[in-house]
Amino acid sequence: MWLVPEESMMLDIDFPSDEPRFIDTHAHQPTSEFLEDAGGEMMGDAAGKFGTDLETWGFDEMVEEYHEAGIRHAVLLGWDAETNTGNPPVTSEYVAEVRDEYPDFFTGFAGIDPLKDDCVESAERAIEDLDLSGFKFQQIAQGFDPSAPEHDPLWNTIEDLGVPVVFHGGNSTLGAGSPGGRGLRIEHGNPMLIDDVAARFPDLQILLAHPAFPWEKEQLAICQQKGNVYMDLSGWLPKYIDDQVLHYAGTVLKDKVMFGTDYPMIRPQTWLESFAEHTDYPEEVERKLLWENAEAFLGL
Repeated sequence: MWLVPEESMMLDIDFPSDEPRFIDTHAHQPTSEFLEDAGGEMMGDAAGKFGTDLETWGFDEMVEEYHEAGIRHAVLLGWDAETNTGNPPVTSEYVAEVRDEYPDFFTGFAGIDPLKDDCVESAERAIEDLDLSGFKFQQIAQGFDPSAPEHDPLWNTIEDLGVPVVFHGGNSTLGAGSPGGRGLRIEHGNPMLIDDVAARFPDLQILLAHPAFPWEKEQLAICQQKGNVYMDLSGWLPKYIDDQVLHYAGTVLKDKVMFGTDYPMIRPQTWLESFAEHTDYPEEVERKLLWENAEAFLGL
């Protein structure tokens, strides 16, 4: 397992080429814009399940925390579930502003609400005007079936734009424990819905976020069968990830699985410590999972 050198534990880090350069493919804002405004009551439910409070902090603290863990880059995700939840979005403009403030650390992905009439135009503007690098969808929070034909114009547009897209995979703790789960339907997180999208849009590069509980095996099958579908290990500490997922990550899917945290719900140092304790991959596989696969997928 890679160890972080002492000289790396500073804000203005410069990783030598032979040092680990971990990349977190799944990070959210630790600020009120995401945790309180966009997340609302359903995020409070999730925090309860993670055993944490909805405290907020700034991006300087976030970047410093990542650097202290030896992580040199993170994908910062936008969020727009306004139609389904009524909560305000984490806008593409906001993500772009943060990216511009920390250009060497963040890659920015736009959050687009597929239920809004202007979703296609918003997607085009995010890439062509704001120079963001991809898109994030959380189908459970957004309340939509990605395989439904009415969303094909959006997937076609993203495919034409030539940028990757992150879809949520599996259950979600958003709304967990509340009456009716606040109306959120976990069926929208079934990765088999994404299999349909991947089959019909073969040039759409798709990253399935999380190990997709309780559909882990389905997601592994999709990643193995669809050349344009990848997955990350975010949202779960490695000690809780299904053994078959970890086995596939180190063998048949070693070129298609990436490191992610789901920050700030899971902190980077905590995830990496769990990874070191509960996996025993060869150095070649660790490099792929912790940064090389992400570099290739993101074009870094």
